[in-house]
Amino acid sequence: MISKLQEVTVEKKLRDLYDLQLIDSRIDEINSLIENFPIEIHEIENEVKKLQNKVEKIQKEIYGYRSSLQKKKEMIKEDENDIKKSKKQQDQIRNNRELKSLSKEIESQELEIELANKNIKDFEMKLSQKESLLEESEILYKKKKEHVLKKRKELYRVIQNYQKEQKILLKYSVIFSKKIEPHLLKKYNRIRSKVKNGLAIVTVDRGASGGSFFIIPPQEYLDIIQRKKIVFDAHSGCIVIDAALAEEERKRILDEKNFIAH
Repeated sequence: MISKLQEVTVEKKLRDLYDLQLIDSRIDEINSLIENFPIEIHEIENEVKKLQNKVEKIQKEIYGYRSSLQKKKEMIKEDENDIKKSKKQQDQIRNNRELKSLSKEIESQELEIELANKNIKDFEMKLSQKESLLEESEILYKKKKEHVLKKRKELYRVIQNYQKEQKILLKYSVIFSKKIEPHLLKKYNRIRSKVKNGLAIVTVDRGASGGSFFIIPPQEYLDIIQRKKIVFDAHSGCIVIDAALAEEERKRILDEKNFIAH
């Protein structure tokens, strides 16, 4: 009779410990999610900033091409005026040397005009390409900017919901902690603070404690299955429970969410 009572008592302790673990693990998960939200926003904002820089760069390039086009057109105008003046001078010059020199000057200016017209065509083609690229980039930039604003609102709502859940869970963590014997609670908290994933309670997986490759000795394995003793893993220090017990409590605590409903 005493043995049976002891068995029930140990099983109850294990269930209470695992219930607390489930609640604390969810709190850890929420904390991690809330911490990562600003990183997610920052990454999207960086994308927007890159697009903004791209738009500004294209705008500068467009300004440069337009400025170059204007200069080339002004240069052509000046050369054309100079050619007109030079041709008028040709009618008045009788000296062959001066006439030859003036003809070369006119020819040089005509070549400059020809080259300038080629440059203008090249600039106009590049300008057209840059204007198309600018239009595409501005549309993408606008969409990304809207996406950031929308994402911020969404994340703000999500964070609020998580914080509400977190507040409830923290209350239940305190309530469930009170069900556990002080010395066991102290051990539980100490294990949680030492392990990377915060799991003080692990299940048996293929004869080894969860996350470990070391096989549990037969007697300890029997104690775990029979729920007669609280067994600590010799390597990680975690409390080991059987998978069936864990699944029962997970279903009751997480799936049904009885602890929140009541």
